[in-house]
Amino acid sequence: RARAALARLTAQGPVSVTRQILREYLAATTRAQSWSQALTLADATGDTDAFTRRFGVLEDGPAVWTELTTLTRGFAFGGKQVHDANIVATMLAHGETRLLTFNAADFRRFGSLIEVVIP
Repeated sequence: RARAALARLTAQGPVSVTRQILREYLAATTRAQSWSQALTLADATGDTDAFTRRFGVLEDGPAVWTELTTLTRGFAFGGKQVHDANIVATMLAHGETRLLTFNAADFRRFGSLIEVVIP
């Protein structure tokens, strides 16, 4: 489903990934999960290299921090939810409005700012 959604979205225009998502990919794929074996760090890094060649990369920086602090004034979140809010802040700082995720529940609070696309 994810590959089909990426193909559909890529056909509609550029698709981007954030540096945070790349870090989270490394963290998630290099630890053993109940549904899969961990990738080696080299393999996971190779995947992220391929992602950065295929997709645009939305960089983090001062504009993202400004968006994140703005979000804190309009939305309630804390703890691990700060990571999700930072993804939204990165999107907003770069003018992106669509988020492809299987985890729509964590981003629903930001529905007035972004469109959540579920594969």
